[in-house]
Amino acid sequence: MVAAGSGQRFGGPKQYSSLGGRRVIDWAVHAAREASDGVVVVVPAADAEREGGVAGGASRSESVRNGLARVPADADIVCVHDGARPFADAELFRRVIEAVAAGADAAVPGVPIADTVKVVDDAGTVRSTPTRDTVRAVQTPQAFRADVLRAAHAAGAEGTDDAVLVEQAGGTVLVVDGDVRNRKITEPSDLEWARRQVAAQGSSEEGAMHARSRVGQGFDIHRFSDDPERQLVLGGVVFEGERGLHGHSDADAIAHAVTDAILGAAGLGDIGEHFPDTDERWRGANSLDLLRHAAALVRDAGFAVGNVDCSVVCEAPRLAPHRQQMQALLSDAAGGPVTVKGRRAEGLGALGRREGIACWAVAVIHPTTHGSDGHGGTQ
Repeated sequence: MVAAGSGQRFGGPKQYSSLGGRRVIDWAVHAAREASDGVVVVVPAADAEREGGVAGGASRSESVRNGLARVPADADIVCVHDGARPFADAELFRRVIEAVAAGADAAVPGVPIADTVKVVDDAGTVRSTPTRDTVRAVQTPQAFRADVLRAAHAAGAEGTDDAVLVEQAGGTVLVVDGDVRNRKITEPSDLEWARRQVAAQGSSEEGAMHARSRVGQGFDIHRFSDDPERQLVLGGVVFEGERGLHGHSDADAIAHAVTDAILGAAGLGDIGEHFPDTDERWRGANSLDLLRHAAALVRDAGFAVGNVDCSVVCEAPRLAPHRQQMQALLSDAAGGPVTVKGRRAEGLGALGRREGIACWAVAVIHPTTHGSDGHGGTQ
């Protein structure tokens, strides 16, 4: 799954744009997972850790090579798909895969072109006019014999798609029927078109996804530390001049509750199982890093974070001046929107006596693949 572009024409990384309650890339990955034994997602290098993917390269072909290096050596057929094509379905994947299984070196989906096509030189002079019945607009997913694709990329060649590299190497490329709905999101108008498609269909696929959405609850509490050098960290933000919380890591109660909530929603246990306070690796750890790791586990289990909402109970400090920064840091680490609300205990109990801080979090996650086994895995 190639999704490493910066989206210069679009005005930003289009693969992360919202479409029917999911990101564009999530739609594309969902279809790929239905049709394959595994998906390698290539994203911008800065996003690789957050997305649990492979860092892309300076060009499309380099990004494909980076992803191809992560494909198991025993794979027989490899598909390459654009993360900005959200409407490719399992049937389209099946057509290209079956064509390669039947003997082609590569198979690509193509759709007829309604307009007359002219071949021109650099000066704009027409050199030829191919007949329309011999011309196709080619899409992805494109399927390849794995050894053929690896050989085509071995020399580091560049191409607008992978099929052209196979053609240049003398391989046989077959065109199968494409799908006019399999439109690539390139301009903002393409995204608006895609959103209309989802709305017009009543989004039956989206409805099925939400029917299997899952909810998790997280909780964390820390007492204030007696160590005057201990910093107070909440939601990834350091509160200067405030008493720190006691804990094995940085004791960020909000990040811990969010981590606990998303792990629980995916059926992956709790934060203590993954980051025990008996493990020296986590001593003094940045809790946002723990949240990023948990979010990657959730994605690997076939889910995407829909949203997380937190209620933080503390008499002091005031959270409001830092709320926007906390929400931004937590959302980035979780891979989905996180909201934070501050609450006072009105002087009641240990929290009311300012002995510590507690946080409750509720997370909603959505499956990015069919076949959830009820324990966060996929069948």
